[in-house]
Amino acid sequence: MLTDFGNITLFIIVAIIFALGGLFTAFLLRPRRPNEEKLTTYESGEDPLGTAWGNFNIRFYVVALIFLLFEVEILFLFPWATVFGDAEKIEQTNGLWGWFALFEIVVFVGILILGLAYVWRKGFLDWVKPSSIKPIEEKENFNTSPYKEFNKKYLN
Repeated sequence: MLTDFGNITLFIIVAIIFALGGLFTAFLLRPRRPNEEKLTTYESGEDPLGTAWGNFNIRFYVVALIFLLFEVEILFLFPWATVFGDAEKIEQTNGLWGWFALFEIVVFVGILILGLAYVWRKGFLDWVKPSSIKPIEEKENFNTSPYKEFNKKYLN
């Protein structure tokens, strides 16, 4: 007879054996035909040019963090909705539980709205500020005509 910890340990061991067995079976069955094209770095179907040390705008990072922040906060609404929908608990407390839950979510959503207003006021939701656009530099062995058109259209 195994204890609860023994069951968990057995489950972990079987999971590791299952995963490693699948990888080993795939290693044995896969075809081994490397060629030059398979060994190149794949980047969205484009041949890689230059180094991978390119600059990207920090706004992408900031917008992604803001998105994650608000999405995680929205996830907190689902447990609240299940508790707020519990009619038995509301009846047992003569409706006080329902009013408390409603007040609680109004405060929560109010804090979210204040956060959104702060982010909006600081300009973190503005995608492009005209003063921040700089000319795109030309590179060797690279089709620069789209960049020239961009520079001509927006910077001249």
